[in-house]
Amino acid sequence: MTLVLASKSASRAAMLEAAGVAFEARPARVDERALEARLGAAPPDQVALALAEAKALAVAEPERPVLGSDSLVVVGERRFDKPASREEAAEHLRAFSGRVMHLHSAAAIARSGSVVWRETSLAMLHTREFSEDFIHTYLDTEWPAVSHCVGVFRIEGPGVQLFERIEGDQFTVLGMPLLAVLGALRDMGELPR
Repeated sequence: MTLVLASKSASRAAMLEAAGVAFEARPARVDERALEARLGAAPPDQVALALAEAKALAVAEPERPVLGSDSLVVVGERRFDKPASREEAAEHLRAFSGRVMHLHSAAAIARSGSVVWRETSLAMLHTREFSEDFIHTYLDTEWPAVSHCVGVFRIEGPGVQLFERIEGDQFTVLGMPLLAVLGALRDMGELPR
């Protein structure tokens, strides 16, 4: 079995690779902002799941399972997308400073044009308070790499410095509920039990 990963995410690919799962990355073309707009005030975990399902369904593959995944961050009542610019990334970091980021990650597996499995997970990331100097120094180091990251961080790099405490599993923080994905692939007979 070769799984199709409907994503260009380096962290999701690295997770599958480290777990020993054979896959082919084929990024999905989904207008995420339009889908989010249609979902309106839906709960964040359901928005992440809808995006994951849309990505899995967007990659047509009749024989192999297609994995779609997505993450989104909520702080207070505000939902955050990937920053469009360095200035917006700095604004996001100011909004995150000293607060709890609720990071919702979702995954869906489609086969023959139908979603056959779905899962969501939540991590709560407690940020420390950031000085303006830290924000600028951090972005000097991490921009534009974090422009593809919904929380403006790579936990496997300098982004770990943003946090005082993290509740939830590492894979959710990296952007996909990997343990649940592996379990689903075993249940489907795609991975050995």
